[in-house]
Amino acid sequence: MEENPEGEGKKKSGLMALAIPLVVLTVVGGGGGWAIGTMLSPKVKQAQEAAAAAEAPAGHGEAKKEEGLPHVSTEANGVVALEPITTNLAYPSENWIRVEVALMFNGPPDVKVAEDVHQDILAYLRTVSLQQVEGPRGFQYLKDDLQERVDLRSEGRVSKVMFRTLVIE
Repeated sequence: MEENPEGEGKKKSGLMALAIPLVVLTVVGGGGGWAIGTMLSPKVKQAQEAAAAAEAPAGHGEAKKEEGLPHVSTEANGVVALEPITTNLAYPSENWIRVEVALMFNGPPDVKVAEDVHQDILAYLRTVSLQQVEGPRGFQYLKDDLQERVDLRSEGRVSKVMFRTLVIE
């Protein structure tokens, strides 16, 4: 068997034909990434400085760190977010429901009323079947039923029940 010197030359030229465009594309991609990074870097630094200035309290020099956006559901706003409620449905009992709700109070919030409402919602959800909460109409019925129960339990001190999450598994 004789080796063909021309075949070896074709292999090298084929490899070079692939390697050269690959190197060129890598350099172009890296240069483009660097250029975009240098354009965006000042904007990111300005945003970080503005966020740090907004977090720094004016006054006593105390540093209070809160991550993320401030919560809308605060007692100062008259809104109390209840702890998540997770329970199984009445039928089929192997299905679970998880609900997170917030209560909007008329006036100052009452923690005792909020806890009573939490327990009442839990007891009600244990009596609900999957067919009752299916679809948009079922969700609206659930929402109306919970609002009615909350109105009765709170004696009108809660003006609105707001659903944060509803998951049925």
